[in-house]
Amino acid sequence: MRIGELAARTGMTRDTIRFYEKAGLVAGRRLPNGYRDFPPEAVIWLQYVRTAQALGFSLAEIARNGEKLREAPDTAVGLSALFEEKIRVIDARITELAALRADLATRVGTGCPLRAAGRPAGAAAGETAD
Repeated sequence: MRIGELAARTGMTRDTIRFYEKAGLVAGRRLPNGYRDFPPEAVIWLQYVRTAQALGFSLAEIARNGEKLREAPDTAVGLSALFEEKIRVIDARITELAALRADLATRVGTGCPLRAAGRPAGAAAGETAD
């Protein structure tokens, strides 16, 4: 199918499909007249790409794992492992964000966003007032 039909069937723009093609996420062949021709399974694959993006996977992660998943005999097992890894990454990020939030909260009202609450002006990190 040509790129216009693929775009209509997936709800994506032609530019998005071209971008995905350059990124190696979808492959089409060139017809003698220069038009792109995509296989019918490209529709399902591009819907998968969009779903994976909505679940927080980067295009690099999708590209890295896509071929492995398409060829896996039991994709549910492969997907579960990817989801579990993504959950670990998200949990680590939540921890980092909670620490960042706490640090920002200690700086509220200090007058300087670079000075932690309770630290005198001019005191360097690790120094104590004598």
